[in-house]
Amino acid sequence: MKNTILSYKKKRTLLVFLGIVLLASLFMLPYLGSVNLFDSNEVNYAESSREMILTGDYMNVQIDFQPFPEKPPLFFWLQVSSMKVFGINEFAARFPNFICGILTLMIIYSLGKRIYGFRFGLFWVLSFASAILPFFFFKSGIIDPWFNLLLFLGFSLFILYMHGERRGTRMLNIALSALFLGLAVLTKGPIGLAVFFICLFIFLFLKRFKVKMTFQEIVLFSVILLTVGGSWYLYQIFSGNGYVLREFFRYSLNILFQKKSAHEGFFGYHLVILLL
Repeated sequence: MKNTILSYKKKRTLLVFLGIVLLASLFMLPYLGSVNLFDSNEVNYAESSREMILTGDYMNVQIDFQPFPEKPPLFFWLQVSSMKVFGINEFAARFPNFICGILTLMIIYSLGKRIYGFRFGLFWVLSFASAILPFFFFKSGIIDPWFNLLLFLGFSLFILYMHGERRGTRMLNIALSALFLGLAVLTKGPIGLAVFFICLFIFLFLKRFKVKMTFQEIVLFSVILLTVGGSWYLYQIFSGNGYVLREFFRYSLNILFQKKSAHEGFFGYHLVILLL
């Protein structure tokens, strides 16, 4: 009887995932490349990916074949992979975010089902999928959808870790949390850690800081996070490109304190995206 129930739940989840893929393909895939890249970030990111292909240098981000120190390379690697499959065009530049949209919906459903049950997971994914902002983001060629997804995964897995009882599950969740947070740092820089720790502080404040973490778990989290998130930065240092890192951190500080950016906006943008 128990095996029958488990089999039914797996089939139901598989059907939901299949429905997500079909609906996303129906609503987000058509005309994905029919509109020119119109946002300045879309243009810059696509050009950086194109130059990666032309130069064969996949470790350094460039624009006009000059160092572009504003972003780490992970998102550009995704665009490069897409361009090698579909060619250098608008569709290829935006296709990674279409995949991100599908993964985001699947993850939202899975988390909702795990926390509150099937109906909540289904309601959550349908309400999110019907919103205008996510729909627009997943048809764009900007970094934010992947950055937000990786941050959301890292934060969610950390929360699941703190609520876990079995040691094996706790270790797995905190290791995956560090992995995804490290990938978020490779996507948009250390701002990912800032957003994570702000959200974590709010969560811990609501929980009155009643958290149990062993020394082994802290070490595991720190090692994975620093190894994954710091890999590209260490490569730049050992390759003699320390000036790239200096320019990157100078740019980040300018945005944080002086608001010198091509797209000035609300500083707490990613924090609001994660919390809401």
